[in-house]
Amino acid sequence: MTTEHAPEPVADPAPVAAPKRTRPKPGERRIQILQALAAMLESPATERVTTAALAAKLDVSEAALYRHFASKAQMFEGLIGFIEDSLFTLANQITEREADPAAQIARIVAAVLQFAEKNPGMGRVMVGDALVHEHERLHARMNQLFERLESALRQPARKLAESRGSQTPTVDAQATASVAISLVLGRLHRHARTGFQRLPTEHLDATLRTLLSGG
Repeated sequence: MTTEHAPEPVADPAPVAAPKRTRPKPGERRIQILQALAAMLESPATERVTTAALAAKLDVSEAALYRHFASKAQMFEGLIGFIEDSLFTLANQITEREADPAAQIARIVAAVLQFAEKNPGMGRVMVGDALVHEHERLHARMNQLFERLESALRQPARKLAESRGSQTPTVDAQATASVAISLVLGRLHRHARTGFQRLPTEHLDATLRTLLSGG
């Protein structure tokens, strides 16, 4: 005679714990705020970013923003600091790795334009388009950034002028660096004013050949 075994009771599945909301690590929230600010500036229709809109994007209170930045101007200063570090790191790398002065100039100009093309919100900061209603010191800091870039370009420009037998290498270097910065600013302004439709790197190789032709 066979005996039937009653099926063993099936244990109830363990309750799934709700995911814990981890707190950002020190400094991480600051980065998140700056990333959100840069992303909001990538909208061509955005005239001015308010702290209320920024807080809403991050799903935090405005008070939470001010725990990391004393003011909105400080948030923009954080973006400008990132721009400065990025561009001058690239410029220094180019100077160290590239011996030809004409190539140095071309690659530095290209690096600045490519940076703005990949980061259009920061490009708007660079030309002041995103700073129209912000603190005047932000405009001054961006002006200083471009003055530093122009100074960095004068060094290879002088070497280029000397290699071509110029009788006035200092004057020629100043002119070349000035034209290069004017090219950068013009391209960035056009990029911002066309709603990012006209790319800063448009026909760049041909433009740089003209700039450095020495004609």
